[in-house]
Amino acid sequence: MRQRLSSEPDRYRGRRRVPAPPRSRYAAVVTTAFVGAGLVALGAAALPDAKGVSPSVLDELKQASITSEDAALRADSADRASRDRVETKGSSVQDAWLLPLKNYEFTTPYGMHSDKLHTGVDLVAAEGTPYVAVHAGTVTKAGWSGGYGYTVIVKHADGSEAIYGHSSALTVQEGQQVKAGDQLGLVGNTGHSYGAHLHLELHVNGKPKDPVPYLQDRGVDIKMQIEALYNDVSAS
Repeated sequence: MRQRLSSEPDRYRGRRRVPAPPRSRYAAVVTTAFVGAGLVALGAAALPDAKGVSPSVLDELKQASITSEDAALRADSADRASRDRVETKGSSVQDAWLLPLKNYEFTTPYGMHSDKLHTGVDLVAAEGTPYVAVHAGTVTKAGWSGGYGYTVIVKHADGSEAIYGHSSALTVQEGQQVKAGDQLGLVGNTGHSYGAHLHLELHVNGKPKDPVPYLQDRGVDIKMQIEALYNDVSAS
């Protein structure tokens, strides 16, 4: 073995030798490294890497997407159908027949009274109670009419007419278009009247008809104060 000459430079002169860590510390360092690597591996496995996903899982995800789209389409179709139903119902408002009043007393019916034909029905209510059109049409009369007092006449699309008599005030004008349920005037005691009430007549082909069966055929029972909304009926 060659001996180092004292004249040769000592590469380690002036340097401190770092002692090796004890075996227990070395083991802890190695163990920590392995644990850290394991956590990284687990985190990587949790990421949705398409290359590592099972084909069956991809099929399930694809099917779920298709199902979601189908549900959205069905919901949109249902919404459109609902809007169509509302529009259809709205269009049938022109066919509606309604009661002219609420909370009245049905008194004098259509027919012969004291050797005279009572050509309508009388509905007793407090003076000033609003009354409405039983059916859509055009106001052909809005003013004073002899024994009927202040009167409104509405001509319907089928040619029939409704006459509302003895009003205390009128809220429409001649030529005005009205729908079933639109206010026409206020109950009164004008003309040849025995007290505050609404006199209602219905004329077909220029002749008076009994309002009770006529309205019953159209879903309105004026005696029982019952009405069926939006009945699609044809005039008789």
